[in-house]
Amino acid sequence: MAETPQVRETSGGDRPEEAGQQAAQGGKSGSEVGHKSEEPPLTLPLDHFKNSKFFVLRPGTLHEAIKEVKSLVDTQVDGNVLSIWLLAEVDHWNNERERLAIITDNFLLLFKYDFVMFRCEQIQKIPLNFVDRLCYGTFTFPMTYLLQRDGEGLRVFWDRLREPSFTSWWNPFATDLPYVTFTSHPVRHLSEAFSSICNIQNFREELKGAAQKAHKEKPVPGKANGVLVLKQSIHIQAYVGLMSFLGNTNKLGYCFARGNLGF
Repeated sequence: MAETPQVRETSGGDRPEEAGQQAAQGGKSGSEVGHKSEEPPLTLPLDHFKNSKFFVLRPGTLHEAIKEVKSLVDTQVDGNVLSIWLLAEVDHWNNERERLAIITDNFLLLFKYDFVMFRCEQIQKIPLNFVDRLCYGTFTFPMTYLLQRDGEGLRVFWDRLREPSFTSWWNPFATDLPYVTFTSHPVRHLSEAFSSICNIQNFREELKGAAQKAHKEKPVPGKANGVLVLKQSIHIQAYVGLMSFLGNTNKLGYCFARGNLGF
């Protein structure tokens, strides 16, 4: 029986008093951003933010977010931070959600981060030595589904023998599915720096290497060790799509400026 990934709600804690100033002025974080290279400047000129409504583009915002999520990593349990990524998670109902992802020695950590209030709201921990399959390719849907999704996806499996229950399939808030699906964040084309931290192909290679190493160092008894990488379509078993269409079109899964309100 595979270990169930941990999903933990967080209160976010009291952020530093200088957080607002750092968000406006820009800040610094470690060198683990978007693979292992030296961290590129992630602050965009002000006119870039005026042309896009994603809060993650505010000067200094991503630096502050990376600083906070790194502080939530327990190196004694999770291991060292290997890389940090900005991605979009696609759930089994085809809803997109903004995510920060950290690959450590032992876990893939997924953070639901509020870029408006500068706080982490949820953490999901996936043990790397349980990851057994990585599938990447284009998205497909049932014949009755009226919408399509462009771009390439990546699906990470950690229990190839367990199928989702009927209840989980029809529950849009289910967290017990044995896989998670990613696609590229919409801001990936805005600058070279964001192209690096949002690169889903590099994320796949980094995750594969870390998982293979974890399998060797911490093998799971009774489980075939190793990571199978497959290029195949990513199927989303959604049939209607009205709610996901409205949500994705209006970027409800992102911290996005909407008139005088931000969510």
